[in-house]
Amino acid sequence: MSFNGDLEHFPLVDVIQLLHMTSKTGILYLKCPMGESQLVFHDGFFVSANHLNNSVRIGKVLVDMQAISTGQLDQALLEQKGAGVNRKPLIATLIEHGTIDKDTAFKGLETLIEMTIVEVLTWANGTFSLDVSKKYVSDEYRYFPEKLHHEILLNAQEILMESLRIYDEKVRDGTLSEIFFAEENNSKTEDAGYDSDTPEITADLLGLDALDTIPRKISDVFIGLKEHVPADEHLQAVISALPETTVDQQGQLVSILTSISVSASSESAPPVTAIILLSQDKLLSHAITAVCRRENLFIFAADEESGLDIVIEQSLGRDLHPVLVVDIPHDNDGMHHLALVRQMVSAYPQSSIMISACCHTWRAISMDALGAGARSIIPRPCILCHEESYVPQMISFLSGIGSYLKSILPVPDHQIGQHLILAFNQLKSLSEPPEIALVLLQFAALQFERVLTFVVAKSELIAEKSIGVTTAKTDGVTSPLLFRIPLEGHSVLQEVVKNGRLYYGQRSDAALADFLYKEIKAPHSQKIMVVPLISRGKVIAVTYADFGSKPVSPPQINMLEALAMHAGSILDNALYRKKIEKPA
Repeated sequence: MSFNGDLEHFPLVDVIQLLHMTSKTGILYLKCPMGESQLVFHDGFFVSANHLNNSVRIGKVLVDMQAISTGQLDQALLEQKGAGVNRKPLIATLIEHGTIDKDTAFKGLETLIEMTIVEVLTWANGTFSLDVSKKYVSDEYRYFPEKLHHEILLNAQEILMESLRIYDEKVRDGTLSEIFFAEENNSKTEDAGYDSDTPEITADLLGLDALDTIPRKISDVFIGLKEHVPADEHLQAVISALPETTVDQQGQLVSILTSISVSASSESAPPVTAIILLSQDKLLSHAITAVCRRENLFIFAADEESGLDIVIEQSLGRDLHPVLVVDIPHDNDGMHHLALVRQMVSAYPQSSIMISACCHTWRAISMDALGAGARSIIPRPCILCHEESYVPQMISFLSGIGSYLKSILPVPDHQIGQHLILAFNQLKSLSEPPEIALVLLQFAALQFERVLTFVVAKSELIAEKSIGVTTAKTDGVTSPLLFRIPLEGHSVLQEVVKNGRLYYGQRSDAALADFLYKEIKAPHSQKIMVVPLISRGKVIAVTYADFGSKPVSPPQINMLEALAMHAGSILDNALYRKKIEKPA
């Protein structure tokens, strides 16, 4: 599975988790205006990395760790330089001489990967792409004794968590800039991990491939700092996809792709739609990616199905409307793709599923695709159908596809509005806090899988009635659960009780983990809602809601907030009436 997208819309944390969960092998290229970094994976585990900053080398990392001295590093580099064609990787040299052991080499590589991740987390924007198509042949292994033929794979999740901890700590302490080495002009720093007369930085000079047994060579990967020109990338994509077309036609496509490679204005509204493209057509993926970036649309393009569920769920978790575009190749009957459409429509009814096909396929399956639940069929250019007119058709296609994709919005749920009116009418006849809190609970259950009311006591929350927590959601309201959660520490529950404002978002804190989820189990997604019920300026109850084991489905939070505010007013009016009706 190769894929690509924007780090702005699909953060590095999610990319790494996707690679780890789907056990992918390949090189993850991370690009920003400053240059490029890489993370190398095998079966979902880190095996090596290249930091954007050229001064960050494995040799310098080991010196900073005090695992080796500067003199030992210089000696190893000198031996490398004099070895000629028999030169061994730096770490292999250090291990064979007994300067470091395998555990130290492991820790050095782990540190280099952490530094690379932390540095990428500081980027304001950038892109990512996974390359699994190349074969890497490693000749260096013939230099290694058998004891070096071991596989060191670093756990991606563990390194990611440690990197996030380092990043948060640096941000809090104001020392984030210290992740970079400041001695870039020092000759020893420049040589710390590779030979000074070598034109490019390769895996063998870094000594990284001495730490794994993948029979591949990571060639021309570790390229350091360089400028990425959009026109060059478009030219490479066009020539690779259309090697036999004329130079003039290639130039036309490069020209149109370059003209649309303009980032969305910083004043543009944040995207509400996530385009998830499944296509084996590399040029189509490249072109739609460029269009989506111009239109400020989330874009994730992949060439196989594995991991699509994760991407869709992560999109929903960011309150983006997933639009899955399934592209059917020219020589495919589309039956498997139609089965995929049915599967996705069933699993994610809140998303939009579309078919992309050339005229050859479109004629055969159009009605079947609509019957399977596809929202529409996008006719796309195909070089096998119209070789001579392919380029002008592609240019015409690119001129219109952006505005069409941007127009795809979630279909509003009109029923939720009707239920809101019913809830408002229900509240008219109520006056007791438990009855009013129950209306809030039932309305929240229309949009969440698990909902639970808490009564606010002096220093704790007491669990009351629930829906979908201890029994199936269809069983309705259950009796009070009565477990207690202390109102202490930094907790979202305490925040809502203190400030009286609804919370909806990703959250995991000690109170949730140590108290709530020990009672009701943690949900699949950390996306939760906590809405207060306020009476006479004080929070008297809160409604907690999450999505349980189901995918996130963006709720109508404004309706929940409006109902909670109205419920508080109803309760205040009831209390006021009781007060004036009370005999003197």
